[in-house]
Amino acid sequence: MLTLERAADALWNPWLLGLFLVTGLWYSVRTGFFQLFGLKTWLKATVGSLFTRKKSGGGGLSQTQALATALASTIGTGSIAGVATAVVLGGPGAVFWMWVSAVLGMMTGCAEKTLAVAYRERGEDGGWQGGPMCYMARGLHSPVLAACFCLCCLGSSLAGGNLVQANSIATALEAAWGCPRLAVGVLTALACGAVIWGGVGRIGKVSESLVPLMAFLFLAGGCAVLWTQRTYLPDAFRAILEGAFRPAAPVGYVAASAIRYGVARGVFTNEAGMGSSAMAHAAARVEDPAEEGMWGILEVGVATLLVCTVTALVILTTGVYDPLTAGTALQEGHVPEGMLGAPLAARAFSTVLGQWGTALVAVCLLLFAFTSLVGWSYYGERCLHWLTGGTRGRTAYRAVCLLAIVAGSTGELGAVWQLADLWNGLMALPNLLALLLLTPKALELLLQWVR
Repeated sequence: MLTLERAADALWNPWLLGLFLVTGLWYSVRTGFFQLFGLKTWLKATVGSLFTRKKSGGGGLSQTQALATALASTIGTGSIAGVATAVVLGGPGAVFWMWVSAVLGMMTGCAEKTLAVAYRERGEDGGWQGGPMCYMARGLHSPVLAACFCLCCLGSSLAGGNLVQANSIATALEAAWGCPRLAVGVLTALACGAVIWGGVGRIGKVSESLVPLMAFLFLAGGCAVLWTQRTYLPDAFRAILEGAFRPAAPVGYVAASAIRYGVARGVFTNEAGMGSSAMAHAAARVEDPAEEGMWGILEVGVATLLVCTVTALVILTTGVYDPLTAGTALQEGHVPEGMLGAPLAARAFSTVLGQWGTALVAVCLLLFAFTSLVGWSYYGERCLHWLTGGTRGRTAYRAVCLLAIVAGSTGELGAVWQLADLWNGLMALPNLLALLLLTPKALELLLQWVR
């Protein structure tokens, strides 16, 4: 785990952290902070459009299915287990930097979804397909950069998309009901296989059904806890703001840890800048690329500013997180699994809801992680398809995905997260570079639509 931690830190600190923030800030400034001052416009184009009927001609996914498929991968275990891990490893200040990365990431997500639709292409089945590899190859005329992205996305799909999700499901069910991890991994793999073998159409339908249910279930439970603990909310916000700029505990923490884990977990949950969810949006039945970019803004807001914030506040208001204990464990170089991820989140919910809280976290994690598994399998397949020019290796990739689910269910929690951070960072580098180089095209499309 130490080797993985050093490799991930070398990649993220400070270069990749800065690149994520700079890219989001760049697009925010160039659009006049559209995510804030254009709130009415993009809400009308997204939430408002749900109440109007649209023609459904053409292949691919509907816009709501595309959003659900993207949210299926973004609202994953990172929204629960990832946030809990960030609070412990980076202190409460990590939540502030998670918010910063989300606000700036709204425009990063908007740009990459816009470009994904602009440079997409028709697949063999007549539906749309695309993503960062398409705007790298067709927009930048750099197939080498596109190949680098695809290779790193394959690694990320297995690490962050399978190992992490399966590990969180297994640890949550073990903590809630004592379920054997290996058995959980095998059953999860079988269920996931039944969905991904049905292709993007089945993935879209499953996501469209499960995502609203799981989001409502988790937010309802979280709001119930926060209402009960409302007197502790001011202290939680104070700890977040204080920890963002100075050490958050007597020992073990530094401000850089808050930035590192806050931005990394924010990126993991909303995927803005990684380019992964752009592949789902590229399959949407939409004519104007910038219109799909509006859904990219909404996606980041829901995944991080809403769901992740509820998780963080529940942990900080219920007293399950002790900064002195966590800081001491970090200084000693070993943090017990019970202090990280899903077990910590389960304890937070159970302080108010009792055994129902543990069950709620277990069920939500199961749904969150399962939808992430199927969503990331689609991203991996899309990248494999681009690399091979067809369906070669698809069956083998699906088999490896299912084996990774089983392996991840019995893996060590800290090492799994470090591995996910490493692959996510490698995947983001070529995508962020492409977004910066394609700024003129993205801004042209966005400004034409806004006007």
